[in-house]
Amino acid sequence: MSCIPCEVEFTQKHHFAAGLYAKEAVIPAGYKVAKHIHNYTHLSLLASGKALVTAGDVVKEYTGPACIEITAGISHKVEAITDVVWFCIHAVDTADPKNIDEILIHKE
Repeated sequence: MSCIPCEVEFTQKHHFAAGLYAKEAVIPAGYKVAKHIHNYTHLSLLASGKALVTAGDVVKEYTGPACIEITAGISHKVEAITDVVWFCIHAVDTADPKNIDEILIHKE
């Protein structure tokens, strides 16, 4: 949700607390978060709305609230069927939102 740049601008907020990071994104219906790969397995929370999540060759539809494991090293994307509120939750050693994607997103 990014988790990385989306095909459209969407609202993002960064939340940090004692070794945890959550990226909150509001994604409008019909838009997709581009395919990407994370360096670390993490949880994503679909707080509200309905979304299709493609991870590798597996496509699943979720309706919020739903907690979803995103496995490290697997290409994935999120498509908003309705407007959604999405959180990516990571264990981190930083509280700096400027470099967070460099730490979490796999560079090909």
